[in-house]
Amino acid sequence: KDLRDLQTVTIDGEDAKDLDDAVTLELLENGNYRLGVHIADVSHYVKEGSELDKEALKRSTSVYLVDRVIPMLPHKLSNGICSLNQGTDRLAMSCLMEVDPHGTVVDHEICESVIRSDRRMTYTAVNAILSEADTKEKEEQKAGLLEEYKDFVAMFERMKELSAILREKRSKRGAIDFDFPESKIILDEKGKPVDIHPYERNVATKIIEDFMLLANETVAEDYFWQSVPFLYRTHDDPDPEKMKQLGVFINNFGYSLRLTNGEVHPKELQKLLDKIEGKPEEPLLARLVLRSMKQAKYTTQCTGHFGLAARYYTHFTSPIRRYPDLQIHRIIKETLRGRYNETRREHYESLLPVIATETSRLERRADEVEREVDKLKKVEYMSRHIG
Repeated sequence: KDLRDLQTVTIDGEDAKDLDDAVTLELLENGNYRLGVHIADVSHYVKEGSELDKEALKRSTSVYLVDRVIPMLPHKLSNGICSLNQGTDRLAMSCLMEVDPHGTVVDHEICESVIRSDRRMTYTAVNAILSEADTKEKEEQKAGLLEEYKDFVAMFERMKELSAILREKRSKRGAIDFDFPESKIILDEKGKPVDIHPYERNVATKIIEDFMLLANETVAEDYFWQSVPFLYRTHDDPDPEKMKQLGVFINNFGYSLRLTNGEVHPKELQKLLDKIEGKPEEPLLARLVLRSMKQAKYTTQCTGHFGLAARYYTHFTSPIRRYPDLQIHRIIKETLRGRYNETRREHYESLLPVIATETSRLERRADEVEREVDKLKKVEYMSRHIG
């Protein structure tokens, strides 16, 4: 499908170079939204079994450290031909969803497409456009941005609207929203940490998060009902024993947790997080809630995602930096092109369990390394402030 005429933007961090998702949003005559999530078509360039593919699987994910990215794919691909750079025609996998005013996807289509991103936006700019300016300086900055992106402002306003609807819907069904402040560590040219800022989620980061979640759910549900071998992103229910212990611990702070036959609904944990919000014990208890849950992993069975309170979930939106996404793009392509048959089914049934195990393991390794490097830089920073 030629989707180059759609008003298309990418929204990422300032320093991102591997732009793997672009979004479009129109208002339909019937009052519904037509949301397009367009994902870089990496599988066009990285063929199964090629040297590139073997190396990508060995890495399984890009690793984002304080001062560098160790990419899953060579830069020529990740920052070049696959990246949805402004003003260039790019191959994509598009998930086009018609969403009603309650946030329900009433119709969708998954297709191969050609897109062209009109603007490379940053979270900071979109956030400034959509937020109240509370200082003179911010007002001037906002006025400048409104002028610069005047053709896009209406679309950003619609995005903010739809994002709020989707978030509300998820929260009603009981999804848990952890809002831990992450750290942005600033290094000098020698790699010494000079400053550490909290890196807060804002309205713009939430828009992209909400749209990606919706695309991931839509794709997962579609392929689940097609009964095709697939990779899902699952998050098992917490261990009843751990939930009991959490319940006992939070009692000391005057909170309680409702368990039904030792089971807990994600909504109960979200209620707890809402209650502790802004209290001095929040950082401790929120971390404990997180630690009491299981880790999400990749599986071939679709057993649902506890934290998102979602029955169907997969990772479809980042094939430049995650191998599972690349793998399912291949499967989607084969089904779209009518090349999927019994032989391919057997092939995937033997291949996918191995990929699920490996990518889950390597993702944990990457997470650990990212956390360790952050800790290392924080310790270096603090070591200058001893006493």
